[in-house]
Amino acid sequence: MTPTEIIAVILGLLSVFLVTRQNVWCYPLGIVSVFIYIFIFYEVKLYADMGLQVFFIVLQAYGWYEWLYGGEKKTELKVSWGSNVMYGLTILFVVIATMLLGSILHKLTDASLPYIDSLLAVLSMAAQWMMAKKYIENWILWTIVNIGSIAMYGMKGLYLTMFLYAVYLVLGIIGYIEWKKSLQVQSV
Repeated sequence: MTPTEIIAVILGLLSVFLVTRQNVWCYPLGIVSVFIYIFIFYEVKLYADMGLQVFFIVLQAYGWYEWLYGGEKKTELKVSWGSNVMYGLTILFVVIATMLLGSILHKLTDASLPYIDSLLAVLSMAAQWMMAKKYIENWILWTIVNIGSIAMYGMKGLYLTMFLYAVYLVLGIIGYIEWKKSLQVQSV
């Protein structure tokens, strides 16, 4: 546990808490947190997670814009359900990207846990994109990611980050409940 990891954890917690409240300030805090994690994951050779943080910075900026202007007539984006086509494309993306990234990391690097790391990274990409679009299903994917990440970070000795993902798991459940309430209010 380092001071850098502590700062990243605090910012990450604040960011996810704000996501559960649909507060757009989740994005600037999230960008800083994921930037710090680029360096943390490099040090422990979790290269898929390291690369994922770069992707997160881009999607955080995209989500920030979408939440503010992605709704009808450039208004605030509302929570919605994804479509069956989105589900199919997401599954296809996860399978193909996990196999490709895992294979690359396994063959070309000294990555630790290349396929598990890749699966969690790819699921995180899909969940982050869904969150940027305010699809409620993002919380389901985040639950899977959080459970897998708790185990992986525990194996790597990143105990504070493991704790962070345990809190993310709880916040994800809260987020799903809150977003579902928001969805029900919208349909009235």
